[in-house]
Amino acid sequence: MLSVFCSPARYSQGPAATAQLGSEMKALGLPGPVLIVAGRAAKRLLSSTWQTALPDAGYSYAVHDFAGECSHAEIARIVASAQASGAQTIVGAGGGKVLDAARAASADLNLPVVNCPTVASSDAPCSALSVIYTDEGVFHEYRFYRKNPELVLVDTEVVAQGPPRLLAAGMGDALATWFEAKTCVAGHVRNMRGGASTRSALALAHLCYQTLIEDGPEAMRAVSLQVVTPALERIVEANTLLSGLGFESSGLAAAHAVHNGLTAAPATHSFFHGEKVAFGVIVQLVLEGASQAQFAEVFRFSTAVGLPITLDAIGCANLSRDLLLQVATRTTAPGETIHNEPFEVTPKMVADAILAADSAGRAWIAQHRP
Repeated sequence: MLSVFCSPARYSQGPAATAQLGSEMKALGLPGPVLIVAGRAAKRLLSSTWQTALPDAGYSYAVHDFAGECSHAEIARIVASAQASGAQTIVGAGGGKVLDAARAASADLNLPVVNCPTVASSDAPCSALSVIYTDEGVFHEYRFYRKNPELVLVDTEVVAQGPPRLLAAGMGDALATWFEAKTCVAGHVRNMRGGASTRSALALAHLCYQTLIEDGPEAMRAVSLQVVTPALERIVEANTLLSGLGFESSGLAAAHAVHNGLTAAPATHSFFHGEKVAFGVIVQLVLEGASQAQFAEVFRFSTAVGLPITLDAIGCANLSRDLLLQVATRTTAPGETIHNEPFEVTPKMVADAILAADSAGRAWIAQHRP
């Protein structure tokens, strides 16, 4: 089995980066016209910048308003918009679902894709895959592509204007990277691209975790003030680049499978991907029999940045036994990444681990209540 490391062709990050979108695309030789797939916040924050950044570099463009869910129906609408406008490059601008849908449409049309996340809420931007949901928001499948994006451009001034909860959600997604990566590497399982992990990927996953622990709370203070600081720059890089490269080139395990299972509970649909993944990390720690010191570090970090550590915090305080079993069954569906754990995992084990994780989280909160 070959070792396989994946990354975007170019990653650019910094204040006012959007003003250089056209020049960055031109440097890579990306063709026009351009279709921008935009979330509502991205359109509001960036429209005026696009009006100069793209034409000044010689690009004409059209905008497709993202409908809100990365579903097959929305991907088909983006494809139709791209065909109608004659687009030769697709730019996704917004949160993780916007970028996932833009990547899917570009793959259907065999067009280059540029990702411009306006929040650091997930590790989706750098990857060559999309998480596809139903129109109702239930996880449907992972979809994999031949290559990673041509360009990922992150404007940290825009990220600083986003809701702090979204930055925290990105840290929840990134929190899983190290735990899942080391499980996959220890088990010699294939990464998301079908190869073995490299030492570089594992090192990036560990750097991601270290950055979260060291800079997470200070970065949360920065976004609460809507200012760009070195700590925020480092967390944006951790959430977007380090986590993206770490998970794709090392692999996923229980934490993300628990997220997928939790989407079977309608009460979780109003919570972000990274928030459910963060709870999934605790479930993975239970399944793997982690040390109390490891639990304490994760609980300390999660509570400091506002990530959920109980079922109540993701809307499931009154999770019925039947719904718990549905969640656990979905978590352990054939092909799920939980089967990268170094032992057989059953729905009963997952259901028990979810309840144990919730109990541990509640005990931590009670013990540390002011």
